[in-house]
Amino acid sequence: MELGLGAYLTFASVLFGIGAVGFLVRRNALVQLMSIELMLNSVNVVLVAANRFHPDNHAGQVFAFFVIAVAAAEAAVGLAILIALYRLNRNIETDRAHVLKH
Repeated sequence: MELGLGAYLTFASVLFGIGAVGFLVRRNALVQLMSIELMLNSVNVVLVAANRFHPDNHAGQVFAFFVIAVAAAEAAVGLAILIALYRLNRNIETDRAHVLKH
């Protein structure tokens, strides 16, 4: 059984929706970072699925590599900010992130 493009797009949109709800609902910054990673991975699913149905053009896979690089940079910077927030505040709630302004 072969899956069509609609199945991949449905899966990616559900994955993106879960990530968006997780980012908007949770106050824990670590969970918010994981939700952003989930949304970026859903974009990668769309790019690779589009490449699967257009095998002569590898732009989807190349762009997916760039998205992975952006996700890695985002994780590194985000975790550094979380470590600074934890050192100042002893928790990682986003409601108290204004202490980093000083």
